Order: sequence, then structure tokens, then C-alpha cells
Amino acid sequence: MIPSVLPTYTRAPLHFVKGEGSWLVEEDGRRFLDLGSGIAVNALGHAHPALVAALTEQAGKLWHVSNLYEIPQQQALADKLVGATFADTVFFTNSGTEACELAVKMARKYWYDKGLPEKTDIIAFSGSFHGRSSAGIAAAGSEKMVKGFGPLLPGFKHLDWRDFDALKDAIDDNTAAVLLEPIQGEGGIRPLPDDELKAIRALCDEKGCLLVLDEVQCGMGRTGRLFAHEWAGIVPDIMMVAKGIGGGFPLGAVLATEEAASGMTAGTHGSTYGGNPLGCAVGCAVMDHVAEPEFLAEVNRKAGFLRQKLEGLIAAHPDIFEEVRGSGLMLGLKVKPAPAEFVKAGYEALVITVPAADNVVRLLPALTISDDEIAEAIARLDAAASALETA
Repeated sequence: MIPSVLPTYTRAPLHFVKGEGSWLVEEDGRRFLDLGSGIAVNALGHAHPALVAALTEQAGKLWHVSNLYEIPQQQALADKLVGATFADTVFFTNSGTEACELAVKMARKYWYDKGLPEKTDIIAFSGSFHGRSSAGIAAAGSEKMVKGFGPLLPGFKHLDWRDFDALKDAIDDNTAAVLLEPIQGEGGIRPLPDDELKAIRALCDEKGCLLVLDEVQCGMGRTGRLFAHEWAGIVPDIMMVAKGIGGGFPLGAVLATEEAASGMTAGTHGSTYGGNPLGCAVGCAVMDHVAEPEFLAEVNRKAGFLRQKLEGLIAAHPDIFEEVRGSGLMLGLKVKPAPAEFVKAGYEALVITVPAADNVVRLLPALTISDDEIAEAIARLDAAASALETA
């Protein structure tokens, strides 16, 4: 008999009832150190006072009016994002998946309005994840994502991750855009080196196609810059954002240059809930913290401290760990057992991690995690590794 909640998830038998910063409290009272942050969503941790205050204040005033009217909170958040990034304009969504849908539409509409309707192909890469909508799974292209859901949305080409020569050969007169994550999250915390991202930006300019970045997981301060592409000193034409931008409230966005967004005129796209007063009030509070240089400097300092501790952990358990990789507080431990086994051992040690592809366990702590909590995290990861060694 099918359960009342559609069984599309294999859920851990945990029932969290409260969150406090980097901690989750199970209904039986156990306190788990959260190194997953709801898959990089709770950028400021659980129940951050500024986010609680912003949500509570706005909830007492106005929840929803739809985009038939001006929304001051939406304008305020758009201004903050435009002021802090390459973008000239922002469209708000409810999720990263919806951001992907618009990014694809925007890239294709741009060329259509330029009189080049044949330029519809989007080039994407193995190991990518762009959400679970029709466009998202077509962009990812992996069997796990697409099996049973055909016919797929056409117009996507798939190349091996980091195969620059193949990319040069693949871009042709029908290519609208190149779509990639600066750091693949679901794919196993696989960063694209800065020089390669620079080369891809230059290639897109040379060949006449747009560069679309998916910073849903690696953006909003997670790498120690507001957005990961900033480390390479380049700018995209279009960028997908979500997860951390709402700090736990469902919120996403597409950021774009004026040129790239030129085809998206009145009536070409919409969202009933996107950019509602509640979400944007919280998003403004997130930006007020995460975009501050002092905050980002502290993320970098803590990232260095965590990475140093993880290197010691790897050295202490060579039968469990292979390496640590990633950037900032978006790190991956490559493990020798199945990632799910390590995640489960972590539950027993009261620490939350997130599995990924390529035998990687993701560490995506709140950007506000303290040094003492990092030390405690290492102790609990050490306990999980020891338990697997003796199993």
C-alpha cells in the first residue's frame, strides 16, 4: 500500500524537531552536529536570529500578492544582488530547478530575438546536476536522472567534465550556451580550476555563445566569495542561484546581464510565488550578512582550519579516506566504503553529512560554524571512521 507521502526518497529514520545554529535536535533529544545544512541551504545555520526576525516581521504585514503588483521586498533584494554581482537584472523563482528552466529559456530567446533561431543547443557536462524538471534532467543527461522519463527535452549536448578539446569541437552555429557548475556538488565536489573556467569564458566569447553558470550549491558565500566564479575573475552571462539565498526559505533567482536578458520581455515568463514578500524579506537578511567582506573573510579562515583538520583525519584513517577536495566550506571526503555507509556511521556518531557521486561524502556546514564546532565535527567524523574500521 502506497504511503501518504509519495515514496520518492529513501529517508533516514531521523525526526528532527528543532535547529540551533549548526545543531539539529532529534525528537528523542539527541543533538546532531549538522554538516549538511539541508544540502547547502541553511547558510546562516538553523534559526538565525536575523532571519527569524525578518520572516516574523514580514509575516505580520503581508505574505503574498503575486507579481501583478510591485513588491518592495523583491526590488530591495534585486538591488542588493545587482549591486554585489555582474548582473543587471534578476528574476526570482522558488527553487534552483525553476531557475534552470528560466536560464534555458533566456538563452534560447536571446538568440531568437537576434534573428538566429537555429541557436538552441545547450552544452552541458557529465556529473552535472541542474534540478529535476524537464530541462534540468535533459541538461544532466545521466541515466539515473532520465531513465523512464522520455521523450527528453531536445537541444542538449553532453560532454565529459573538463574535456576542453571536446568543448571546442562541440560549439557550432547551433550552440546557444554552455551550462556548467563551477563546482559540481551532486557530482562529487568536483571544482573546475580557475584557468579552465577562464578558458571557457574566452571560448564562449570567441565562438559567439552565452555562458550560463549554475551556482545553486556553490554560491552565496559557500566558497569564501559571494559566488564561486569570482575566484577566476570572470563573469557569466546568466547565473542560476538558489539554496543559500533564502537561508532555508524556498527562494531562487536567475541573474543576468542586460544583454543576455534582452529577449525576456513582458509576458515571456512568470511565477505566481516567485519573489514573494516573505521569501525576499528573508533573502535581504541573508544578503546583509553573506555579502559582507568581513563575513566572507571569516568563511575563508574557517575553511582553512577545517581543511587542515580533515587532512589529519584522512592521515589517521587511510583505510576509510582517500582525499579531501573542494573550496571554502564546500568540501568532499572521498571515501573507500560506499558513501551511504559512511553517512549512516555518521548518524551513529551524531554527525550529519551528505552523500554524492564519485564515492564522495559532502561536508556543507553552516557558514557560521564555530572553531569549537569544527573541532567537534572532526571528533565525530573520526568516531564514524573508527566504527567502520571495526565493523
